[in-house]
Amino acid sequence: MTESFAELFEESLSNTQLRPGAIVIGTVLDITSESVIVNAGLKSEGVIPRSQFLNLDGEIEVNIGDQVEVALDAVEDGFGATRLSREKAKRNQAWKVLETAFEAEETIHGRINGKVKGGFTVELGDIRAFLPGSLVDVRPVRDTAYLEGKDLEFKVIKLDQRRNNVVVSRRAVVEQEYSEEREKLLETLEEGQQIKGIVKNLTDYGAFVDLGGIDGLLHITDMAWKRVKHPSDVVEIGDEIDVKVLKFDRERNRVSLGLKQMGDDPWVNLARRYPENTRMFGKITNIADYGCFVEIEEGVEGLVHVSEMDWTNKNIHPSKVVSLGDEVEVMVLDIDEERRRVSLGIKQCKSNPWDEFATTHNKNDHVSGNIKSITDFGIFIGLDGGIDGLVHLSDISWDDVGEEAVRDFKKGDEVETVVLSVDPERERISLGIKQLAKDPFSAFVAANTKGSLVNGVVAEVDPRGAVITLADGVEGYLRASELSRDRVEDARSMLKEGDKIEAKFLGVDRKNRTLSLSIKAKDADEETAAIKGYARDAATSAPTLGDLLKEQMDNQGD
Repeated sequence: MTESFAELFEESLSNTQLRPGAIVIGTVLDITSESVIVNAGLKSEGVIPRSQFLNLDGEIEVNIGDQVEVALDAVEDGFGATRLSREKAKRNQAWKVLETAFEAEETIHGRINGKVKGGFTVELGDIRAFLPGSLVDVRPVRDTAYLEGKDLEFKVIKLDQRRNNVVVSRRAVVEQEYSEEREKLLETLEEGQQIKGIVKNLTDYGAFVDLGGIDGLLHITDMAWKRVKHPSDVVEIGDEIDVKVLKFDRERNRVSLGLKQMGDDPWVNLARRYPENTRMFGKITNIADYGCFVEIEEGVEGLVHVSEMDWTNKNIHPSKVVSLGDEVEVMVLDIDEERRRVSLGIKQCKSNPWDEFATTHNKNDHVSGNIKSITDFGIFIGLDGGIDGLVHLSDISWDDVGEEAVRDFKKGDEVETVVLSVDPERERISLGIKQLAKDPFSAFVAANTKGSLVNGVVAEVDPRGAVITLADGVEGYLRASELSRDRVEDARSMLKEGDKIEAKFLGVDRKNRTLSLSIKAKDADEETAAIKGYARDAATSAPTLGDLLKEQMDNQGD
């Protein structure tokens, strides 16, 4: 023990009543892995746990020979040993420091080390204090991760040692700093200026940046030229970033900042760089129900609408075609620089099966395929290339119509069809089944000229007329008014199903595929022909005047 320390120690003992809680000065004699041996000039040396000599970083804070303050727990315990506490001495000293800082309204150093209801805990040396959430900063802070573990300044706003209650405020310190820095910053801040700042808080709509004395808002739309889902995709709390002052309201002290404005606008002359039909590769950045977004260059994304993803799968979800991060080839369909919209297509970079079909097939070609579906208006046939052709109800059968036309077909059947028309632009292919055979109606009309007599069988009859079957797939209609020159009120009075009739062919209704018939006209024609024949016969057999005179003279001679 040195002379100076001896004097100090004697003075310590003389001024201290040796009772529990008294603060004395001792010398560190030894440091082990578990304890520190301290000589306080008492009956025995004190053995103090090593943990009581660690600082906030967990490092031992004393060396052998150092003089330290310790608290007297017991002059002599039941085993005759002296019990000392470095922790209580440090707490005692810490309280003195807090009291001095509180009375002088000075700042103290500490660290935020945890979150509790209503705020956070702060380590002030060996004293734990409470930091209300509203006093963390000048602006509400949800996440203090960027502050935790750092040495920060606080002001003590409430102190009660008896209740072990300490309340601190960081906001008071920040406000004081801000007021000084704000004045300097406001004098030089102007729109268009580039400035450094630290991201201090994130929201769904942007980030607040500490410019040093004043906060600026970096809106999510000004973070990048491309679309940003959340501010955390671009910046994180604690990041130091360079931004541009977009707008400064001096009266309200509001600053709008821009990050994307630090670089060139990639949308300028975009249409010139990527003319329509330009093909390029891009990365899938987002997938939605209506399509996917592709980044074609830094800061520029285009939309591939779901209708432009595949030539054949129109209703498929985009996620079934592409995945996030995929690199795909796209074609520029349209660029609207003013609205900052780019329309892209994926299917346009692949062969168009509709064009291929139009190139390889002509009208009246025969094609086969399987029935994919049957609807109220026709049958869809699957063709090569994953495309479909439609056989309309009217092109299924020459004879049957409506549901009757499709009753002999089912899904999966392979059928042969005839190509009727191809429209690659509208992606439509019209097919026909009935065209595989000759049209019996057209053949009948061609074989029987208008005005000729035709024979048939009554298929249906009602008061207004009768349907006459003339041949397979060929029907005519005989109105009640065409049955006789006499008035006929009900066709059933003259005809019944199964009757064979002969009638005159009056005309053709190609839309409804029926022939107009008339028995009355046939009878009239026959009557006219009979009269003409009778007249002709009478003319050739009637006596002349000469014959009559000669006959009279012959009779007189007799």
